[in-house]
Amino acid sequence: MGTSLDKRLTVAAYVLFLGMVLLAPLVLDGFGLNRLAKYLVFGVLGIAVAMCWGYAGILNLGQGLFFGLGAYMLAMSLKMASPTSLQHGGANPVPDFMLSNAEPGATVDLCCINQGSFLWLPFRSQGFGIFMGVVLPVLVAFVLGNVLFRKRIAGVFVSIVTLALVLLVRLLLVDAQPLTNGFNGLSDLAWLRVGAYEFDPYSVSTYYLVAFTLAFVLIGARVLLATRAGVILRATSGDPQRARYLGFDVAHYQTFFFALSAAVAAVAGMLYVVVAEFASPTFMDLSFSITMVVWAAVGGRGSLLGACVGAILINMLEATASETQSLVEAWRVIVGMTFVLVVLYLPKGIGGWAHELIARFDHRARSRTAGGKS
Repeated sequence: MGTSLDKRLTVAAYVLFLGMVLLAPLVLDGFGLNRLAKYLVFGVLGIAVAMCWGYAGILNLGQGLFFGLGAYMLAMSLKMASPTSLQHGGANPVPDFMLSNAEPGATVDLCCINQGSFLWLPFRSQGFGIFMGVVLPVLVAFVLGNVLFRKRIAGVFVSIVTLALVLLVRLLLVDAQPLTNGFNGLSDLAWLRVGAYEFDPYSVSTYYLVAFTLAFVLIGARVLLATRAGVILRATSGDPQRARYLGFDVAHYQTFFFALSAAVAAVAGMLYVVVAEFASPTFMDLSFSITMVVWAAVGGRGSLLGACVGAILINMLEATASETQSLVEAWRVIVGMTFVLVVLYLPKGIGGWAHELIARFDHRARSRTAGGKS
């Protein structure tokens, strides 16, 4: 348990961070808010990684699968609502790429039947897209978690399985080009609509949609991990065998938090589609999933706020370096060196280093107080 000073400073850090996030529209224009909203989405994703890896002890190298599934489910709904979707039979819209991917001479209706576009029809409802954007990733994570953790598969083997799964799904997504548009992904999307209101990606309302979601996820995860379930989760992560001897269902807790992490990643994927207006199979690239691990390692995988800030800072660094003329060819090296230096000199990340400094300062203060009294 942390000291009272550590708790007070942690609360202050949360308040300062969220205050800066919520006040950003006062100083940024629409373009700046859109860019910052993308960084905040990655912050939500960093929280998902920290929850799974830092607290549950599950190194998931397939987190991009849940991010990508959430993104595609909502993107399919927004694609169906887009003006670029073709009307056939006077009623049902069809994504424009289906016509271009159809065989020469095929009619739109025949294309729909042959390529299975009936799967797109439920996505005419954006509510269905949002529902599936959360339910499908959670269902996949729940089934996968039950299989892995009930069989007591752990460590690097979990990483290998999740890595293989995300690559498999990406391959299926690309190969099903007539149905998913393959490498090209989904673009020309409509704006998210809630009732009669549309969320312009460059508007303040869209930024606050992302910002308030980040705040809710960050505070909600913090509160949940402070409960009895969170304490037991950390115990199972540290010594699962001892937790089993004490009568705890380790697989139950691991599966629950694995699925919860998938839900957070899926929400991040949907938010990214709202802000960036596209979905791509690159969301399920191996490099993207590994990059998420780098975010958590730099920020501190044992700290929700640290992983969130780490994700935001690294993406800001990448954007700044890649857009600087003199650093165009070297920005990946800069990011890589940042990761190496943090691992070598701050093995617990920025968040862990901050907690260590607080603990050291508090210990010295207590020692001086005790010395003065004696």
